[in-house]
Amino acid sequence: MDETNEPQSGYLLPDRVYDALKWLALIALPAIAVFAQAVGPAWGLPHIDQIVATIDALGVLLGALIGVSEIKARLTA
Repeated sequence: MDETNEPQSGYLLPDRVYDALKWLALIALPAIAVFAQAVGPAWGLPHIDQIVATIDALGVLLGALIGVSEIKARLTA
């Protein structure tokens, strides 16, 4: 990555954004979903299944975005 924080090597995303999205998709969102599913019913939170499904779907979306960036970089390399 250069000083302008632009993507290098054909990546669609700058390195910092890629790393942050990867961390969110692979670690943070699944952990949050499991936590919400575990404690939501104990606290009587409404619509917990829908909340967890939304968190999971967001994780899949982010995974797809970083996957597309990775594929594009490999094809242009």
